[in-house]
Amino acid sequence: MTDTPMRTCPACPSGLDETIRTLAIIGSGSAAFACALRAIERGIRKIHLIERNPVIGGTCVNVGCVPSKIMIRSAYVAHLQRAHPFAGIEKRNPTIDRALGVAQQQQRVKELRQAKYEDILTSHPEIELIWGSARFADAKTLEVATEENRTRRLRADRILIATGSSPLIPPIPGLADTPYWTSTEALAAGSLPRHLVVIGASVVALELAQAFLRLGSRVTLLARHTLLRRFDPAIGEGLHKAFEQEGMTILPHTQATAVHYRKGLLSGGRFTLDTDQGQLHCDQLLIATGRTPNTRDLHTAKAGIETSENGAIIVDDHMRTTQPHIYAAGDCTTHPQYVYVAAAAGTRAAINMTGGDAGLDLDVLPEVVFTDPQVAVVGVDEARALEQGIEVESRTLTLENVPRALANFDTRGFIKLVAEKHSMRLIGAQVLAPEGGEVIQTAAVAIRSHLTIQDLADQLFPYLTMVEGLKLCAQTFSKDVKQLSCCAG
Repeated sequence: MTDTPMRTCPACPSGLDETIRTLAIIGSGSAAFACALRAIERGIRKIHLIERNPVIGGTCVNVGCVPSKIMIRSAYVAHLQRAHPFAGIEKRNPTIDRALGVAQQQQRVKELRQAKYEDILTSHPEIELIWGSARFADAKTLEVATEENRTRRLRADRILIATGSSPLIPPIPGLADTPYWTSTEALAAGSLPRHLVVIGASVVALELAQAFLRLGSRVTLLARHTLLRRFDPAIGEGLHKAFEQEGMTILPHTQATAVHYRKGLLSGGRFTLDTDQGQLHCDQLLIATGRTPNTRDLHTAKAGIETSENGAIIVDDHMRTTQPHIYAAGDCTTHPQYVYVAAAAGTRAAINMTGGDAGLDLDVLPEVVFTDPQVAVVGVDEARALEQGIEVESRTLTLENVPRALANFDTRGFIKLVAEKHSMRLIGAQVLAPEGGEVIQTAAVAIRSHLTIQDLADQLFPYLTMVEGLKLCAQTFSKDVKQLSCCAG
């Protein structure tokens, strides 16, 4: 693993390898900061943190998780005002000032970036922030093109690549010549388009499409296949139905073959999309077809770092690349692109870079899509289990059977549990439900704890809660829950 034999400090509880004195970290997002902070805990006293963007913090706090969830929540509030289900409370169309909403959103982004990133730098002199773009000169040397148009050469005992990802732009003829949005521009837009066309059918596309719809835009969604194709088909079908009920136009199995743009004289321009289903016209186009790793400018080949076909850095469960002293974490790797995965990977990378041994187990990975109803999954679904040769039993409980959903007058969705047939151990859960993201972690803990369906059915769940639906679904493996009394044990 190292050029010299590892020497650990007997007096140091962290087991720090004394030959490791400096780290270089490319990027300043969640993976980078998690790595830096754990490395300092383990005794590292010099860390070069390199960032090429004008602000630190990476995608999540600046242009991803934080601003998108604020926008989604504000859109939910607007939707409730005009479409809530409760008698005796007047419904009304809210006045939407998107510019004011964006200002509040960006202020919260600024506050979180300050608290979680900038203040941490101030309180940790071990971290030297270098503004610039890094690339490998060779496996041991980084070249950093700094803001002053100078090139600084750095050598470190260990290097972490944590450069994140960027929106993936499909090669649609004519697209590059238009002022299309990615999620970055959409989240910062101070006005609402009259008609927004969204190309994409996965997480970001669906979250933002529904948010703009609820804020007042007409929305048309182009899906190359179906919604959330990699999940259980019932999830995409249920979400499709929910979106159409709210007024969204969804065109499944539809692709744009060309994009044209004509600038208006008195107002914004007009997009024309040629598709295999005919032409579409709109005044704004949002591209949300996935994300691509930010590795193109790193010169990874010069360092002997192996990447996948799309440029993602190939790592093992210890975040090691094909170079033993170079590690990688976060969206730039072959790991799932979630901020909590990135942070966990950064922490474990720091341990391994400094002589420890920490693996990242992704076997039980809860995932949430912040639509309404929310999508939340963990473990395997039936199709994936069958691909792995696992014989399963499953049950699906519609939300008409969950008391909390009835009390909320919102029974859209279902809870589905998948069990290994021989042992009846829970191996998967798929949830389509309002607040489904608050439900899924209980299922994740149950899977990690190797609980059986009966174990889950026997647990005490508070009434009335949505998570009680897990217990009720587990009971359906042996009972008809419609014949049970309230809170039946």
